[in-house]
Amino acid sequence: MTTTRGGLASQLVHVYPRLQEYRAPGATLCISFPCLMAIRNTIILFFLFAFLSSQNRCSVAQKWIKAGYWYGGSGFPIPDINSALFTHLICAFANVNSSTYELSIPSDFQQNFSIFTGIVKRKNPSIVTLLSIWNGQAETYKSILGEAVNSSVLSSMLTQSSYRKSFIESSVKTARTLGFQGIDLFWLWPNSTDLSNIGTLLDEWRATVDSEPRNSSVSKLILTMGVRYSPSLQSVSYPINSMKRNLDWAHVVAYDYHMPSRENFTGNHAALYNPSSNISTDFGIREWLSRGYPANKLLLGMPYHGYAWKLVDPTDNSLGAPASGPGVITIDGSIGYRFVRSFIQNYGYGARSVYNSTYVVNYFVAGSTWINFDDVETVRAKISYAKEKGLLGFNVYQVIHDDNWALSLAAQDEVHHGKRSWLWLKIVLPIALISILSASLMFYYRRRLFEREATGTRVLGDRSFSGRGTSLSAAAENFDADAPILQVFCFESIKAATNNFSRENQLGEGGFGPVYK
Repeated sequence: MTTTRGGLASQLVHVYPRLQEYRAPGATLCISFPCLMAIRNTIILFFLFAFLSSQNRCSVAQKWIKAGYWYGGSGFPIPDINSALFTHLICAFANVNSSTYELSIPSDFQQNFSIFTGIVKRKNPSIVTLLSIWNGQAETYKSILGEAVNSSVLSSMLTQSSYRKSFIESSVKTARTLGFQGIDLFWLWPNSTDLSNIGTLLDEWRATVDSEPRNSSVSKLILTMGVRYSPSLQSVSYPINSMKRNLDWAHVVAYDYHMPSRENFTGNHAALYNPSSNISTDFGIREWLSRGYPANKLLLGMPYHGYAWKLVDPTDNSLGAPASGPGVITIDGSIGYRFVRSFIQNYGYGARSVYNSTYVVNYFVAGSTWINFDDVETVRAKISYAKEKGLLGFNVYQVIHDDNWALSLAAQDEVHHGKRSWLWLKIVLPIALISILSASLMFYYRRRLFEREATGTRVLGDRSFSGRGTSLSAAAENFDADAPILQVFCFESIKAATNNFSRENQLGEGGFGPVYK
């Protein structure tokens, strides 16, 4: 096999060994370099398509989780939840009895908790529901504000085996009784002593769930846990190995980084990136992954709430500007997305929020009120980020704060956009492969039909090829027994006979180009 690029030709002999069979004995097989390049590119595209297909099969096998919290004390009607937009809904929150360490449902929530699963499944029969447990309202709020919680009911429960057993057994029983398919631990935030004991709790919890006697038609309970944006707390880290073994997933509470109730300057409470600090979601996710926690067991937490600061100087509304506390009527300055939209409509006088792609956040300023929150642009960017990092999905807090499901639909659109892009690739790439391969073969056989060695001729309709045996091309061309005997010249012979296609040898020009004598 000869070509202007010997290395490529030698490789193609192995890829297409049958090409050698088509060569007449002793003849030179001539394939142009453009043809070889086209065949090579076709091979590369084929293997690229195979690789992408295998990657897509893996991503399909891994279900994309779209989870969200519903708070029982919100007063938001359960039937109004658009459960079709989610794969999992988490009913919050159950308490722990400080004496018995058994699970307890607040009396005001009892009725709603008992009917939650049945109602949300009406719109989405495949929805999976979980019961969430927290450390109590007072302790959780202190943790969010950054205040020390030296002792709590969950901290006490961890200290003794009998306490843990009561907690675990009652959690499984309560979840089954109320029709939930999983249990979530929303503990914000455990102290350093708690972190060293959580691993034992998770081991025992998983063992109880796995050994639970149940009907074959009932699936095993899911175990999940909310975790800080960073796996390390002071000098102590979350028990990564125990979490990997025992949890179906952990969802990163990637918000409440900066709050007006604890800082006298404006800040991003849920920034995806932060060029000047490690307090960002991206930093935390990378820390979790670098510590060995698998991406396919990690959910990105997304807030459906923002915070409002009261500016000291309304003319200074930059990030980090001096503030004098919360800027709205809530105690801590937190405002749900629905309220943010309403505030902008009533006090914005036609103005819109500003999207900042550096931090991936939204801002709105009206007078002395400075608001930081996530709008649809931010949600789409965060969903795209979670997909790029290979995370299992996302978990929103809380679904009741959405405004006409704008944020949830934005998250849905971003997921569908990724699917549409892959569908487009699956359609276009095979067509491109077939087109390139077809063009390559057409070019090759066209050259085979009209090219031959610099010396000698061949005859169509005759099975001889310069007296050197049977030619496959001649045999293929002799498809009609009555075909005339035609003599075919090589390009070099024609070039010499026409004096390099000079004008003096041109007889005229027809529909297929110039004609030479």
